[in-house]
Amino acid sequence: MATSRDTVRQIVVLLSAILAVVGSFIGSGAAGGTPIQNASGGALSADATPIAPAGPAFSIWSVIYLGLIAYAVWQLLPRNKSDSRQRQLGYPIAASLVLNAAWILSVQFDLLPLSVPVIVLLLAVLVWTFRICLTTSPRTVLEAIVADGTVGLYLGWVCVATAANITAWLTAAGFEGFGISQDVWAVGVILFAGAIGVLLAVRGAGRIAPALSLCWGLGWLAYGRVTGDLVSMPAAVAAIVAIVAIALATIILRLKDERSASPLHQPAAATNSA
Repeated sequence: MATSRDTVRQIVVLLSAILAVVGSFIGSGAAGGTPIQNASGGALSADATPIAPAGPAFSIWSVIYLGLIAYAVWQLLPRNKSDSRQRQLGYPIAASLVLNAAWILSVQFDLLPLSVPVIVLLLAVLVWTFRICLTTSPRTVLEAIVADGTVGLYLGWVCVATAANITAWLTAAGFEGFGISQDVWAVGVILFAGAIGVLLAVRGAGRIAPALSLCWGLGWLAYGRVTGDLVSMPAAVAAIVAIVAIALATIILRLKDERSASPLHQPAAATNSA
């Protein structure tokens, strides 16, 4: 049965979504703040490091925020108030929204070193939330879209953003790579991101949303390294290799999961021979 705690959870999720949307306006420069790409001395601009995606990549935030707002409204419905799955998902999603706003503020106030632990914590919270999505089942297609789909897109993109953020911080701090070339570091980080994408495909049995946002970010990273001011063919090629690996792993595992779930491939029930 629904309790007062459920009401509190619903309100917290809604207020967190509003906070994140306000933060996004500040981060875009629309509400008087400095656009993210210009904040912190331009450390997060599209050509600051070989790991930075080209500018259009960040338009995915519009889709993610739309999904988060849709979830915040959907979970307010009376039938979802006491739902056990929403009791598990509500606070982790709210925490991710608060951390999202905190990350924007840290960058806005030129606290780039602080932005690193914030985004790492955000990534950890999203991994936790994704795990809840994997271990519980949505009741409807709409829930699968606004909850599972949004969390998947959010997680995939934040994987790319975390790599870009850490690289930007190290570059701004004067890290010179222990004598290893910038291209080699870039290839290593990008391939590691690709490995994370494959791991998400394995753990998620071919979930599409994380793969989409990861491939989106890596695709714009490759585009930026070919057409931007900071050209790096090794980084571009590594990004394309990572995209192919993630896409193939997701497709193969998705088909395998659907095939195993098909009634035609279920083991026949045992029968008595007496």
